[in-house]
Amino acid sequence: MNNLTIEELLDKYPFVTGYFDENKIDVSKYMDRTFEEYLRDISDEDVENWAIDKDKLLEDLEIYIEQMVEFLGIEEEVGVNSLTILSGYDKSGIKEGFDEITINKSEIISIVGPTGSGKSRLLADIEWTAMGDTPTGRSILINGQQPDKKWRFSSNNKLVAQLSQNMNFVMDLTVEEFLELHAASRLVEDVEDTIDRIIEGANNLAGEKFDLNTPITALSGGQSRALMIADTAILSSSPIVLIDEIENAGIDRKKALELLISRDKIVLMATHDPILALMANKRIVIKNGGIEKIIDTSDEEKKLLKELEKIDKTIQEKRNLLRDGKKLSII
Repeated sequence: MNNLTIEELLDKYPFVTGYFDENKIDVSKYMDRTFEEYLRDISDEDVENWAIDKDKLLEDLEIYIEQMVEFLGIEEEVGVNSLTILSGYDKSGIKEGFDEITINKSEIISIVGPTGSGKSRLLADIEWTAMGDTPTGRSILINGQQPDKKWRFSSNNKLVAQLSQNMNFVMDLTVEEFLELHAASRLVEDVEDTIDRIIEGANNLAGEKFDLNTPITALSGGQSRALMIADTAILSSSPIVLIDEIENAGIDRKKALELLISRDKIVLMATHDPILALMANKRIVIKNGGIEKIIDTSDEEKKLLKELEKIDKTIQEKRNLLRDGKKLSII
C-alpha cells in the first residue's frame, strides 16, 4: 500500500475517499504522490495547528483499508512466494550456525531437535514475523522484504495457519455446520462443493472415516487433525502452514503433506519422526534454542526414506489388524 500513489490507491480502493473525508484531508493536488509523501509535506506549523499525528494517520489508513476489504468481501491475493529466516542467537547468546534460509512456496521444511530444544520457538518467530524483537533475535522476511505491519498487529492475520499438537473442539456443531461457518466467513461462492472437497480430503487422511453429520466434539484426535489439515489446504487463504508434531495424529502423513503443498503452501513442521523429516526438502536442526545447521535431504537419504516407508507400511497394516480384532502372525 505504501508504494501506491494516491491515484492508484483510490483506483484500487475507491472507499478510501471516505477516510480522507472523515479526516478532512485534501489530496487532490497529490494524486501522483503516495499518502506518505503527502504527509511528509505537511509543515510542522500545520501539524501543530491541526493537531496532526502523521504516523497515526498512516497506520489508521492501513487498518481502515483492511477492515473495509474484509467487510466488503474483496478477495486480495496474499502473494507470498517466499519466507526468509535471518539468524539470531541460541540460549547461550552464541550466533546461530547459518546466516539466512529462504523457503519458497510448495517447499517442505522439517524442524528437528530434542524435546525442549526450541522447535516451537522457531515456529512462533515465524508466526509473529519476528523483527529481532523475540528472545532469539531472529528476523523474518516475506518475499525478501520486511513484512507489512498488518502481518504482525492485525487480529485478522492470514499469513500463517498453525496446526498445533493438540486440537480440541468445544462448539456444539456438526462437521457440516462447522465447515459452513468457515466457508461463509471466507465468502466462498460454492459452499457445497467446497465442503464436499474438504470432507473427501479429510477422509483420505483419516484412519477411520466420518461424515458431515458427525458432531465435531465426537471426532477422534486423528479425525480432528485430518479435518483441519484438509480445511487449511482447501479453504484457508494463509500461504504458510506451521505444523507442530503430526506423527501421532493417526493420519496418513504423506498424503497430508502432499495435499498442503499441492495448494502452493509453504510448509514447516516440527517433528521427531524420521520419515517426516526426510520427506522435507531441507531440515533445520535445533539445539540449545538456536538453529545449529541446515541440511539438504540427500539422494542417499531419499533412498533410505523409501525403505523406512516400507517398514512404516508394515507397522500400519499390523496396527489396523489389531484394531479390527485380528490376531497377528510372523508371516
